[in-house]
Amino acid sequence: MKKLIITIDGPAASGKEKIAKYIAKKWKLNHLDSGILYRRLALIFSIEKIDIENVNKIKNKLKNIHQISFRNSKNIRTQVISRLASKIAVHDCVRNYVNKLQYNFVNKNKKIQGFVIDGRDIGSVVFKNADLKLYIDVNPEIRAKRRYKQLIDSGEKSIYPKILKDIKLRDKQDKLRKHSPLVIPKGAHMVDNSGSFTDTIKQIKVLLDKI
Repeated sequence: MKKLIITIDGPAASGKEKIAKYIAKKWKLNHLDSGILYRRLALIFSIEKIDIENVNKIKNKLKNIHQISFRNSKNIRTQVISRLASKIAVHDCVRNYVNKLQYNFVNKNKKIQGFVIDGRDIGSVVFKNADLKLYIDVNPEIRAKRRYKQLIDSGEKSIYPKILKDIKLRDKQDKLRKHSPLVIPKGAHMVDNSGSFTDTIKQIKVLLDKI
């Protein structure tokens, strides 16, 4: 049986993770969140005070990280780690490291019938031959409001204008970075996640039924 691969790309705070988790649960697939890996590395670099502007130091550290958790946790969901993850993601050595982890994980797990993988270069770089590619579209203001609520609900102090500024800066960095910039992958279907989650899922279900 052919392994099903669904990729979900889109800008920061567009709802990729929530959508991916829903699809994975509903269609009994395995969810893989690339953002967790970048955040895990950001946390490691932060704790060990690695100079993220020094590419050689980053490369040396990556050589010594033989295993990294794919699990989510509260300590990697802070604004500080989010901003740091954004900064290290511009380095091709970091992106290559994360992409290799994802690619190997998918290919080594032969018994899993399929994967839903979300990120910012999944359909365009990591899994170009995915069975279904989705690109989630939401304007920055809506994304900022959702992120603000998420942070407040988790007990973290936050300011909406600052979050909006961070998101717009992240968009710019993601789209203009030299290595694996954020783009709409070739053959991807645009999904508008500006409204209710129910409306979003209706759009996706139509596409999934065609696979």
